[in-house]
Amino acid sequence: MSDIYRLAKPRKKGLIHLLFSRFFVIVLLLVVQLLLVVGFYGWLKGLLPIFEAALVVLTVGTVIYLFNSGMDSTARLTWMFIIAILPVSGAALLAFTQMNLGHRAIQRREAELIDATRSAIPQPEGVLERLAGDPSGTDDLVTYLNQSNCFPVYDRTEVRFFPMGEDKFAAMLEELKKAEKFIFMEYFIIEEGFMWGSILEILVEKAKVGVDVRVMYDGMLEISTLPANYCKLLEEKGIKAKAFAPIRPVISSHYNYRDHRKILVIDGKVAFNGGVNLADEYINRVERFGHWKDTAVMLRGDAVKSFTLMFLQMWNITEKEPEFEPWLKDTRYVPEQPSGFVIPYGDCPLDDDKVGETVYMDILNRATDYVHIMTPYLILDGELETAIKYAARRGVDVKLILPGIPDKSLAYALAKAHYKRLVEAGVKIYEYTPGFVHAKVFVSDDKKAVVGTINLDYRSLYHHFECATYMYQTACIADIERDFQATLTKCRRVTPESIKGEKLSYKIMGQLMQFIAPLM
Repeated sequence: MSDIYRLAKPRKKGLIHLLFSRFFVIVLLLVVQLLLVVGFYGWLKGLLPIFEAALVVLTVGTVIYLFNSGMDSTARLTWMFIIAILPVSGAALLAFTQMNLGHRAIQRREAELIDATRSAIPQPEGVLERLAGDPSGTDDLVTYLNQSNCFPVYDRTEVRFFPMGEDKFAAMLEELKKAEKFIFMEYFIIEEGFMWGSILEILVEKAKVGVDVRVMYDGMLEISTLPANYCKLLEEKGIKAKAFAPIRPVISSHYNYRDHRKILVIDGKVAFNGGVNLADEYINRVERFGHWKDTAVMLRGDAVKSFTLMFLQMWNITEKEPEFEPWLKDTRYVPEQPSGFVIPYGDCPLDDDKVGETVYMDILNRATDYVHIMTPYLILDGELETAIKYAARRGVDVKLILPGIPDKSLAYALAKAHYKRLVEAGVKIYEYTPGFVHAKVFVSDDKKAVVGTINLDYRSLYHHFECATYMYQTACIADIERDFQATLTKCRRVTPESIKGEKLSYKIMGQLMQFIAPLM
């Protein structure tokens, strides 16, 4: 990899650099705003003699609002706990989050784009007819998914499963070199290094010969791995680039909604999806939290159009004149060995539909033999925990693989807080001893599978833009289950005895963090 493709200067770690960094300025301004709010609260408390009476009215009113709101029961309990301890501050925070200050414009814009493209991809003829009456319920799932967006079901699509990030990376490089018309990339994390440098080298060369290359990444990177001018650095290389919702020094609930998707589309013919971001730990080029276990899929055929549409919907949020049609034309690709049905789908946190959770619960509720799950995080609301336990109690073999080495101690402790209840219900839980599991996989009954970006936590299920690939009767489902069984051999099983012997710090932390789990 040539040094020319390390576009950003390495970030210095010294105190002086930190004090004069953009990150420090943003944090300082946010702290100043918080201090002003706290100061106003203190002034108000000392000024009004009827403060206590007003406090009771405020608390009762807030509780009544919560009971009549559309949020799930676990989130309601969290807010009630916060308001019981900090009535005024808690009520103010609740009002702030519910008013959606800072992202009403993007919410309105996203709704407009979804409505405008609801029929952008026609449902392929004959596919729904083949599924009608199928006991899998896949036809019902398609009906549900198309109410939230344009997510047809396809039968002319090949799907290849990658059990490791390294496998996806090798295939990505191979397919990128074949690009002739366009390359669309939307990733939660991009970090300079071997993986991104190798990809960027190809992107620059393709841009030089007229390929439409677009890169979109989450704006949180601008205070973590990339500088604020990274889009400009990419544009100087001929690449169109955008950061989704970059952090500004103004308090806003908009920052809670991140673009967690991982999408690569090449010429409308090939698409990649899964958990693998564009950083060296995802291909085990560097070690973080032991061995990094991740998965992905590559689609070739009609279903690619859905990922093209998902990318364009996000890209066009900031465009005055959005364009869709030129990139959604039929590619007329006929797979050599088509099998089964494929539904790419996305989830948007700006509406009331919990698409990612609903698809997972549909698999759990319809399973007859097994549901095998890999997830890096386990922070469940009441409904999803009930669905998992119910599946196990009615005789379905429910197995979960989680990390043996965590990336976040608080999330790890919260996951362990669920262990006792799940194990008592018959759920079998395993921890991956070599390191960290970042895969997001559901596979069931040798018939269904989901590979995508959606974790089993509140961030993914409620607060992130997400996407995934639902598969029914596709050939690669056997590969996904084989990979699960192979991964299982590298895991330790969680038992009632191991739960009792867990570190006291994890037990205490997990119990305490459950109060605010929906806010994490």
